[in-house]
Amino acid sequence: MPIPFVVPARAPARRDRFHGRLALVAALLATVTAPQLSAQQSAAAQSSAPRVGPAKGAVVVVGGGAMGPEILGKFIELAGGPDALIIDVPTAGGDSVYPPDWRGTRSLKAAGAKNVVVLHAIDRKVAESDSFVAPIKRAGGVWFEGGRQWHLADSYGGTKTEKEFHEVLARGGVVGGSSAGASILASYMLRGAVEGNTIIMAPGHESGFGFLRGVAIDQHVVARERLPDLADSLMPRRPDLLGISEDEGTAWLVRGDVAEIVGRNKAFVYGGKDPTDPGKPFLTLRPGDRYDLGARRVVHRAIDDTPLTERFVDSLFRDFAAPQPGRATIVVAQNGHVLVNKSYGISEQPRYMPTTTVPNFPLRGLSDAFNAEAALLVARDGKLNLDEPLADSVAVSVRQYLSHQREVANGDKLLADLLGKRSGIAYPQLVARRIFMPIGAHKTVAADGAVQSNVDELYRLALGLETTRTFAQDSAVAAAPTDGDQATPPLGWRSDSYRRVSRLGEYGTSSGKRNAFVRIPDRRVSIIILTDRDDADVKTIADRITDRLLFTTTNAKPKR
Repeated sequence: MPIPFVVPARAPARRDRFHGRLALVAALLATVTAPQLSAQQSAAAQSSAPRVGPAKGAVVVVGGGAMGPEILGKFIELAGGPDALIIDVPTAGGDSVYPPDWRGTRSLKAAGAKNVVVLHAIDRKVAESDSFVAPIKRAGGVWFEGGRQWHLADSYGGTKTEKEFHEVLARGGVVGGSSAGASILASYMLRGAVEGNTIIMAPGHESGFGFLRGVAIDQHVVARERLPDLADSLMPRRPDLLGISEDEGTAWLVRGDVAEIVGRNKAFVYGGKDPTDPGKPFLTLRPGDRYDLGARRVVHRAIDDTPLTERFVDSLFRDFAAPQPGRATIVVAQNGHVLVNKSYGISEQPRYMPTTTVPNFPLRGLSDAFNAEAALLVARDGKLNLDEPLADSVAVSVRQYLSHQREVANGDKLLADLLGKRSGIAYPQLVARRIFMPIGAHKTVAADGAVQSNVDELYRLALGLETTRTFAQDSAVAAAPTDGDQATPPLGWRSDSYRRVSRLGEYGTSSGKRNAFVRIPDRRVSIIILTDRDDADVKTIADRITDRLLFTTTNAKPKR
């Protein structure tokens, strides 16, 4: 741009001559300096502009399945809050008509959205009409539901509707989607074949909406064991693309080029510049980690904000090597960030499945957390009195048993039988329907009151217990009123104080061996350890992790 000049006050004749010279200099500067400065400014603007993500607003990419408020609540906030207009697009589902109150809007409304409008078309002429796109012009957010992504591409690709979706971002709003609604957000659309979603690359159905440029998105990758698919099909043919994926209940929250992982499990990167996981074609990210999609590098690991290190945690599991080998897995999380998620002594699994997700471990005493929640739900339905006996032949109530006031031989089976009778649903189906499904626990199984699970799905339970939108109430909170100042014992958990911090814990055995599930609600900390060794002193391990995480005062943190 021309350089501005300030003209001093001068005599009239000299002023005219000065202006003549000034005009000549300005003209020369305009022809020489202006293009040079514009090129410099243009280069600076280009270098600062996002290469992958939105210049304004945010994109939320979810891997399908059950979502918690950490995802939907954030989406609603980014849309402008509970009163903002949110467009819900169910078109991927493949139905011809969706009523305004169709079931897919329930999760958004349950998360706090008050103004949700369903927008659906299968005729591209409708998608080109001004009347159809009018609500989008007022929206703060657009949410794409799951199904088959080719329906979205066929209905809206290249139309006025797609243009208005992009305008939502341009004015600082948010665009997001889950499952098929996640894959459509990328410039390259995976699994777009009309014939079926097992076809990764489908000529004629490879163009997404491009809210994230130079990217391909996969979903359900752990739940449906899809982890090899990006590496085997897309990346060898399109190495220019960045492949990203995420498990169910897990999201990439993208602003500009930087994404933060939020939710309940893991996300994965294919074709990035960081080293991949050992022996795998991808890099694993966890909730709280941040990744630069433009630079294709990890920006930050959540554990680096804490005194905890992976090296320290590894040292606590040295006993799981020779001469007494065993298997162990661990999750440590704080404030929704997963700091540690590791396994020891577990062999690599088929299809790169995380060794923290498979295999399952018998929970033993940790089953109480599930059984207590099931009892509270059946009691909320009015079909169970927590003060009734476990069985006709046992003088111990459900409450006494679940609060560890009285021990009962074979108590878990007696409770499971009672819950089945009162609810009218067999115990395995009851806990699967009322607990496993809402938190997205696909591999957890239960029979006769005994549960088998893994640390990843137990962490889903920990997050579910934090919100009444998942369950009736936290099973750590007793349903009966307090007796004077005496707090009612928690159901399904053992309550104590550790270094003056209230703690809820359950262990594989009463002596703190084998398994541990420790929650510190005031600090939003979860420590979950599963092993296959009866001599594993996991309570002590959990205590040492708590000490390092919450009570270390030094600012010097050793490297991982």
